[in-house]
Amino acid sequence: MIQAFGSIGAAFGLASSAGLNAYIPLLMVALAARFPLNSPLLKLSEPYHVMGSWWAIGILTVLLLIEITVDKIPAVDTINDGIQTFIRPTAGAILFAANANVITDIHPALALAAGLILAGGVHAAKGVTRPVVTAVTAGTGNWFVSLVEDVVAFFISLLSILLPLLAGLAALALIIFFIRYYRRRKKRRTIAYPS
Repeated sequence: MIQAFGSIGAAFGLASSAGLNAYIPLLMVALAARFPLNSPLLKLSEPYHVMGSWWAIGILTVLLLIEITVDKIPAVDTINDGIQTFIRPTAGAILFAANANVITDIHPALALAAGLILAGGVHAAKGVTRPVVTAVTAGTGNWFVSLVEDVVAFFISLLSILLPLLAGLAALALIIFFIRYYRRRKKRRTIAYPS
């Protein structure tokens, strides 16, 4: 039972971190499914086991380097977020399904939908906050915010693999933070610009 909750916690954590950066949790899961060679940290079921292949690890590494670079450049990061609107929720869906189905028997369509919603929600919150950061800092704060997002995605992904129950709680805290931020921002906008 605890192992099943751990798998769900890992799924929630990895899908949420994919909303910040799709390639960090994908690469970490791929590496965990590959190493250590004699007994990998994660044993992914089919068809998700291909994430641990060398070619998948290579492709994810290249994509991560591109994502990390372009997400630090003002204006280019906005274009990147537009492109990532399709990639991050898809990555979240794959990560949720791959990790939820390791132990539990969640229907694949439900797991994919949950991951899609989680990663899509975090990505949407990121998409709302990033233009605000650009406007307030004239683009000079984008690299720092992007770096913080990458660090958060890394640590939530790491927790999801090593301490899945704790990762589920961290993902829940991240989602609550974004919801509260969005509500406060909406409330300020309503006060500043009444209808």
